[in-house]
Amino acid sequence: MPKHAIASPKAPKAIGPYSAALRAGQLLFVSGQVPLDPDTGMMIDGDIGTQTRQVLQNIGALLEAAGLSLQHVVRTTVFLADMNEFTDMNEAYRTAFVEPYPARSTIQAARLPRDARVEIDVIASYDA
Repeated sequence: MPKHAIASPKAPKAIGPYSAALRAGQLLFVSGQVPLDPDTGMMIDGDIGTQTRQVLQNIGALLEAAGLSLQHVVRTTVFLADMNEFTDMNEAYRTAFVEPYPARSTIQAARLPRDARVEIDVIASYDA
């Protein structure tokens, strides 16, 4: 099965040897996104809600570049630097998705790339 890398000028560039998103068959795998401003490549300021919305905006740009939207997302993994911020992250997250919501795991991580407070990766389906 051929694989196709996906990138978008509206999303941060990959900062290592990985694809920002990769299509394999009818699935799109979006690598973990942190709250980077795609224009500057710098971490945005703000509370966990603001940072979560930026992460989801970056994910949305990659999905759009692949011909999909957040409605095609079937699975997410949320990594938080502090699980005490779960409720505020969850409120921002809720605004991006509609029912039926994607399956999700939320994990507290000791440290995230660039010392981000939140990172999210997703799997989307062209069949969803």
